[in-house]
Amino acid sequence: MADAPKGELVCNVNDIEVRQALRILIDDYPVAVVKDSEGAIHALGDTCSHADISLTEGDVEGCVIECWGHGSQFDLRSGAPLQLPAYEPVPVFALEIHGDEVYVDITTVTNGAAVPDLG
Repeated sequence: MADAPKGELVCNVNDIEVRQALRILIDDYPVAVVKDSEGAIHALGDTCSHADISLTEGDVEGCVIECWGHGSQFDLRSGAPLQLPAYEPVPVFALEIHGDEVYVDITTVTNGAAVPDLG
């Protein structure tokens, strides 16, 4: 028997189009679940590290998401800022795909950014 997936069931693989981001709340914490240009799925904090703006409203190109507010860009794999004015990374979360289901674990940050304070 396979291990149960870790994290919360957030969507199905087909709920997200290529180059699209979906905003999900896990314990009131906003998460961007993003399908990049190659069809890979990523999960990261949905708030730009420069300003309090949702990244899911921005454009996805390649493996990068751009904040519509001031043009900051973030690598979907590492959360690293690629374009100013942001200079701090956004958290990247552990993600598992089981069949068609996408699970995100916001207690496991994979890029060294701060774990969300869920109070």
